[in-house]
Amino acid sequence: MFTQRVRGRSSGFGLIGEMSPARRFALAVAGVVALLTAGSAGYVLIEGMSLLDAVYMSVITISTVGFGEVKPLSPAGRLFTIGLIIVGVGNGVYLLAVLAELLIEGRLREYLGVSAMQRRIRELKDHVIICGFGRFGKVVTEELVRHSVPLVVVEPDPAKREALVQAELLHLPGDATRDEVLEAAGIERARVLVAATGSDADNVYITLSAREKNRSLAIHARGESEGGMRRLKLAGADQVVSAYQRGGMRVAAAILRPSVVDFLELAAPGRGGEVDLEQLRIEPGSPLVGRSVGAVEKQAKKLRIVALKRGNEAISLIPDADTLISPEDHLVVIGDRASLKALGEKIEK
Repeated sequence: MFTQRVRGRSSGFGLIGEMSPARRFALAVAGVVALLTAGSAGYVLIEGMSLLDAVYMSVITISTVGFGEVKPLSPAGRLFTIGLIIVGVGNGVYLLAVLAELLIEGRLREYLGVSAMQRRIRELKDHVIICGFGRFGKVVTEELVRHSVPLVVVEPDPAKREALVQAELLHLPGDATRDEVLEAAGIERARVLVAATGSDADNVYITLSAREKNRSLAIHARGESEGGMRRLKLAGADQVVSAYQRGGMRVAAAILRPSVVDFLELAAPGRGGEVDLEQLRIEPGSPLVGRSVGAVEKQAKKLRIVALKRGNEAISLIPDADTLISPEDHLVVIGDRASLKALGEKIEK
């Protein structure tokens, strides 16, 4: 309680001292701009100077370079100049001190880099937001990067952010449970969010906040406990994954059905060797529109359409050969890499 009262009475200087050098630099620049604006307006009103002369007088007064006056000043103008010098010199010294701190500590490049990254994040659209760069989030990130999916990672741990910098990935330092951090990551423009922190409580809160800000967002969440997984679904997550549960089921399957597991590993999406598994989206105007599943499979001998997803309908496993392909259909196709590549190129054409 005592600590809270002391903090509540902390001075403005204490708050400024707690700011990062980049924030203090921005504050000092804003102060100088405000003084130049106020000084120019004062010389125009008091001395009737032109705008250019007023700006010139404000600059040489605040910088104390000692150049001559544009014209002799009235007593009111001299008093105004004295006040501008007193305030301006202090602000100028503060700006130089903060700039020196940025340069000495090597933070100027970091500050400019963060600003450039924030601009790039603001330009993102239909991207993926990954909250947490632990072991789970790192695997998701690496796989999406391998497929050139635009994304931004939110990670509060400075040690983990170093890896993000080295990988040249768009990222935000901050806590994804805070609304302003999600907004900075472009939650309104994103198409997918992955709640990948190691805390069920944090993932539930992130899911609730994200769903509130973007109703059409697809949310995939990591769950650690059965209770956490249940609450994540109630919070609005479209998919909840337990790494321990999935890993345990995979080991059990390898014991009970080893050949099936070997086949699944052979056909791992995007990682298969001779055989691969892909999802293809049929765009309007695609040459496959209006053709039957059987006709497509007949043309490519080493390729099979194992599932078809159409709109809000349930996914159709092993669709009938006479099923006609429509625009916006999603096909899950298995086959050798050459056949899949040829089919993908045909769809693109």
